[in-house]
Amino acid sequence: MKKGLSVLVCLSLAICLFANGAQEQKATVPAAAGKQKLTLILRGGTYGKVIEKCLPAFEEKNNCEIETLDLSFDDLHSKIALDTVNKEGAYDLCMVDGSWMAEFTENNVLLNLSKAGYSFDDDIIPATLTICKVGDDIYLAPYFGNVTVMLYNKALIKAAGYASKDIKTWADIQKIAQVAKASGKNGYIIRGGSPDNIVSDFLPILLANGGWVVDANNKPTVDTKEFRAALDQYISLYKLGDTMDKDDIVAQIDNGNGALAIGWPGWYVPKANSNGDYVTIPSTLDANGKSVNTSLYGVWCIGVCNNSTHKELSVKLLEYLMDKDVLLGTIPEGGVPCRYSSLKNAEVLKTYPQLETVCSSLEKGVYRPVIAQWNEFTTILGTEMDNIIKGTETMDAGLSNAQKQLVDLMK
Repeated sequence: MKKGLSVLVCLSLAICLFANGAQEQKATVPAAAGKQKLTLILRGGTYGKVIEKCLPAFEEKNNCEIETLDLSFDDLHSKIALDTVNKEGAYDLCMVDGSWMAEFTENNVLLNLSKAGYSFDDDIIPATLTICKVGDDIYLAPYFGNVTVMLYNKALIKAAGYASKDIKTWADIQKIAQVAKASGKNGYIIRGGSPDNIVSDFLPILLANGGWVVDANNKPTVDTKEFRAALDQYISLYKLGDTMDKDDIVAQIDNGNGALAIGWPGWYVPKANSNGDYVTIPSTLDANGKSVNTSLYGVWCIGVCNNSTHKELSVKLLEYLMDKDVLLGTIPEGGVPCRYSSLKNAEVLKTYPQLETVCSSLEKGVYRPVIAQWNEFTTILGTEMDNIIKGTETMDAGLSNAQKQLVDLMK
């Protein structure tokens, strides 16, 4: 089996080299005569790169050419949405964040995969599928198991008297952060840079405090005692550290200048000798607290654009990318499949033990609310939260303003 994994690693590296060369050519060379050409619009970074490294084998087997566009979160969303008005779309297969699902299905962006003959198997982690369907119809497949985890620096948690297995509550997080701050380090780093980043970073703490941003009827619930308690806790943690973008957060954890931060598996792939690692986000406030699911899903799904001019081949590509063996082969390149056969593979875990944490987090994850207005929702809420955190607005005023704006939005 070890030999098999070594072959897998070598094969992935070979695919990487081939794909990089192929991608450079696609930028300037049109599809050869008689070949179909697919265009994939993907999330930039590791999320899209692992797809790109799987494409040469599909191209060869299906006599086609594939071009990819790697975009930022906001650019990806806007380009997919804007292309919907075209009868013949510019894109064939797309990467989709779960928070866009309601908007995209309401606006007929995605092909009904069930009607195209696609179905799920029981190897996919069930909780990751909840965002992918409308009723019984499948519109998306969960490709990259992005889910929030707690990043930590090994030396700094040890200095606070902790091992990774001891980080069980948010009270533990507070204690470790206090000890690190006292030693001149950043105890807890929060993610800034955009309203969406702030909200996503905050939601696990809100869940632990028993709150959420909407009720069962999607009515806003941000001016509540639970939200206030969570934001107070968030601000207290911020005072023990700083706010940074994701690259600086990873660097701080890895170089020992930061103790703790919420992050995503796609940011950081620790090895046995890495300075940092991650654990499942604590599910309780303290030893007496009620346990709740606090891991936030950021699963990157794949779907076929409803106005694709190559629907049949695009569905075939989606099926190929979701194949057990193909997904297993993405792990050495940073892939995080939503499959038990990948995340509980004994040989894989010898090299990538952190995937056990990812699997546990994916089993207990929570998707953002499925509302078409989610992008506007986070802009309003994140902006008001940022004002409160910076001290330019009181909590009373900020949450009252947010609640009023969100109620108007959801009407």
